[in-house]
Amino acid sequence: MTAQHITARRGLTLLVVLALACLQAPAIRAAEPAAGEETKEQRDQRMAWWREARFGMFIHWGLYAVPAGEWNGKPVGSAGEWIQFGGKILPKDYEPLAKQFNPVKFDARQWAQIAKDAGMKYVVITSKHHDGFCLFDSKLTEWDVMSTPFKRDIMKELSDACRAEGLTMCWYHSILDWHHPDYLPRGAGSPRPWDTRPTEGADYNRYIDYMKGQLGELLTHYGPIGVIWFDGGWEHPAKEHRAEEVVAWIRSLQPKIIINDRIKIPQDFDTPEQFIPATGIPGRDWETCMTMNGTWGFKKDDLNWKSTETLLKNLIDIVSKGGNYLLNVGPTAEGLIPEASVERLAEMGRWMKVNGESIYGTTASPFKRLAWGRATQKPGKLYLHVFDWPAGELVVPGLKNEVAKAYLLADPDRAALPTRTEDDDVLVRVPEKAPDAIASVVVLEIVGVPEVVAPTIRQAADGALTLPAVEATIHGQTARYESGDGKDNIGFWTNRDDYVAWEATITRPGKFQVEVTYACDDAAAGSDFVVAVGEQSLSGKVEATGAWNKFVTKTLGDVRLAAAGRVTVEVKATSMPGGAVMNLQSVVLKPAK
Repeated sequence: MTAQHITARRGLTLLVVLALACLQAPAIRAAEPAAGEETKEQRDQRMAWWREARFGMFIHWGLYAVPAGEWNGKPVGSAGEWIQFGGKILPKDYEPLAKQFNPVKFDARQWAQIAKDAGMKYVVITSKHHDGFCLFDSKLTEWDVMSTPFKRDIMKELSDACRAEGLTMCWYHSILDWHHPDYLPRGAGSPRPWDTRPTEGADYNRYIDYMKGQLGELLTHYGPIGVIWFDGGWEHPAKEHRAEEVVAWIRSLQPKIIINDRIKIPQDFDTPEQFIPATGIPGRDWETCMTMNGTWGFKKDDLNWKSTETLLKNLIDIVSKGGNYLLNVGPTAEGLIPEASVERLAEMGRWMKVNGESIYGTTASPFKRLAWGRATQKPGKLYLHVFDWPAGELVVPGLKNEVAKAYLLADPDRAALPTRTEDDDVLVRVPEKAPDAIASVVVLEIVGVPEVVAPTIRQAADGALTLPAVEATIHGQTARYESGDGKDNIGFWTNRDDYVAWEATITRPGKFQVEVTYACDDAAAGSDFVVAVGEQSLSGKVEATGAWNKFVTKTLGDVRLAAAGRVTVEVKATSMPGGAVMNLQSVVLKPAK
């Protein structure tokens, strides 16, 4: 069908859907005050299931699974679900995919079981991605699953199957729409100059009416929905999206719903994509969404699968910082979740069956950093996720609370592990062998609210003070610690206002030579920066090193620390002409004559 044909059908059906939704809204609305009027207690109650869940399944599925990363026999470099954009494919050339979409192996119950067995508590699926194609039976368009040979409402089958397994059903819905004739911009000067369909008569305001109508369908035909997960809002400001109106409409239909931040107004939670914020996002609920390989939608040549170890450690790291983990699968055109994804999810599920108590309903770690792993907490309990199993005793730094009992979560008998205190640390005697090869959980039952004294970095035996990237406190939202591929540094430093800092203790004062070890791709070189050591500062300029993982050490000059005690060391950028500052590996203060 053509875009014009779809437009012709839209008018009357849109009015019908809006009217039906309005008729249904009052009965639902009476159950709870409007979101804008809710108290903190009411908000906490509304968010409670999501904060308890911590782990969800993201599903990117649509027509793009048919070409699976290839167009006209050639690979397209974009992510699988972006093939229409990456291949510069016009809607009229993309539309025939609907006649090829026939996922006869799709089994909603199987998908729900895979998610449940993995330990996931909610499912977010693409009701409509950027190509505008709907996986549900929409009365507002023929560009939906009912126009395919499959002719089954996938959203209905999946929502029923998820609820049967105790999973919360959630909708991803794209604001961006490369197909709809009223969605703008397109053509010359837009991100899609190859889409030369006429824009005369196109009306973005009318498109928002269409989007509201489809949201009405999704929120009145499929039972209670946990989350509306918007995406694709970057091409218009909130005012043009009519964001406040759209959000109010959604909440009038389902007052308990949770909404993400991608309609250009903050709403209930933030959505860092493909990365874990170094210190979480203080003061905000947040959820990292991440792929298992390099793409969201199915792409047959993308076999770069993350290991189960990486996925599990991501989950633990995210939850230890107060976030949720939304882990993606991209089903095939036949309707199957790729076997590599199924295997990894099953392995994660086996770990969760033993250790889920340390994930579900927990809050962020009270420790700034733990050299051997991560921690989560519940009232009266600390869950220590040990990645690097110690020989003899596990050192819990700076914990001041009385430990009533320590034990392994994997031990069904909860046999007590001996503990003792030494200086500011608690030491736990652990078995010789780790219960789990990836992450073993030691539980500390403590008296009172966790009280932790943050440890500082101290001088080595030779008087040198080494401040590694992994020990830094990162201030800002783009810079973050990264490792692997020759990296062990603060990277993604693309905001000039971000900075890093260390707290150190000087026991042998004197004169020190300051060295900085960093890497910088040639195209990004030229940033100016300052290293502040207490009240003193030294300036430097980032030079090209040849690649982001080719590190060099530069000497900036000397500082003198006259007295013993604590000192703060900071690295801040003062200019950033190349779009990024540097990959910072360490700052070292070496004793100087």
